[in-house]
Amino acid sequence: MVVGARRAGLSISQSAQLLGFSCTTISRVYKEWCEKGKTSSMRQSCGRKCLVDARGQRRMGRLIQADRRATLTEITTCYNRGMQQSICEATTCTTLRRMGYNSRRPH
Repeated sequence: MVVGARRAGLSISQSAQLLGFSCTTISRVYKEWCEKGKTSSMRQSCGRKCLVDARGQRRMGRLIQADRRATLTEITTCYNRGMQQSICEATTCTTLRRMGYNSRRPH
């Protein structure tokens, strides 16, 4: 929308007023489009990388299928046994939730 407004002949301040962004944002986005030809932000690639990749998730899934009643501590211990980089229980919990598992207590 920013590029379209600027290419339509609107000034930076007119574009900012029309779209509801600041003048700095309008000029930064348009400048990036002129120089690099892109307008998407690199926000997707920020943050810490996952310690458990797809292969690790498959391994963790096999551990869970082997013992459905295993506790989080037991799963973490078994997972760390064969890995170079160990993970903590919080990482195990996060990975299990991402895989679709959640905790239940037996009656």
